[in-house]
Amino acid sequence: MEISKNIRRLSKSEISQYDSEGFIKNLPVFSEKGVEELQLLFNELKTRLPISVDINKTNMWHKASKKFYNVAHTPEILDYVEDLLGPNFYLWGGQFFYKPALSKSIVPWHQDSQYWPLKPSNSVTVWLAIFDTDKDNSAMKIVSGSHKTKKYLHTENNNSNYILNQEVDDDQINKNKIVFMSLKAGEISLHSDALLHGSDENSSDRPRCGITFRYSPSHVKADLNKWPFFSVQIARGSKKHTLNPVAPKPRGEATPIRGFQFHQEFESQWK
Repeated sequence: MEISKNIRRLSKSEISQYDSEGFIKNLPVFSEKGVEELQLLFNELKTRLPISVDINKTNMWHKASKKFYNVAHTPEILDYVEDLLGPNFYLWGGQFFYKPALSKSIVPWHQDSQYWPLKPSNSVTVWLAIFDTDKDNSAMKIVSGSHKTKKYLHTENNNSNYILNQEVDDDQINKNKIVFMSLKAGEISLHSDALLHGSDENSSDRPRCGITFRYSPSHVKADLNKWPFFSVQIARGSKKHTLNPVAPKPRGEATPIRGFQFHQEFESQWK
């Protein structure tokens, strides 16, 4: 996919902002042509799914699809991540967050680190905009600096419109610190696994879709008793990642049909 002419590395001020506020946004990656290719890929992968499967509930595309894997390993994206995590890190998650026009779906306020069994907590999420994303069509919202504040109490909520069933109640949110992560298609944001974030309904007549990639330094270990499906793909640095199972690069195209699948489930589908 064609890369933006404005590609660069993180500045010292952006790295400082990530440390103090927990996020960076509007980082250029793909050109207009690259965005067209990205949108075609999204449509291709989405149409592979059985009609009964919600694409938001599938989260192992990086293990299944060579094309998706290649986007997650775009060198310019990895450069940004390396500026935060250092030279040795792996990819362990890849999924879509899709809301069509007028979607009632909501991602409630939450901290990823509260329910990811990874120690120590130090993951970076890349959010790649497939379409222009703003407050009207449900841009992700974050609470600046919340990654440094505390662990927030999460309670269960089985609202049928919620993509997640855990939420942080509004009375814990510092509303003066809310930032909407508006992005142009082809841009990315980066946020800490401890940052409070969520998204509202899509009240517009435009679709909203982002791809998330999850990266962690090589010293971060998963609790396989809680996440037995967990495996990693080397993104940068040493090939000797011995703390977690290593998944192969996909040799072809397969389609995840639920969350948290083992990488071995896809191997027979590769052509």
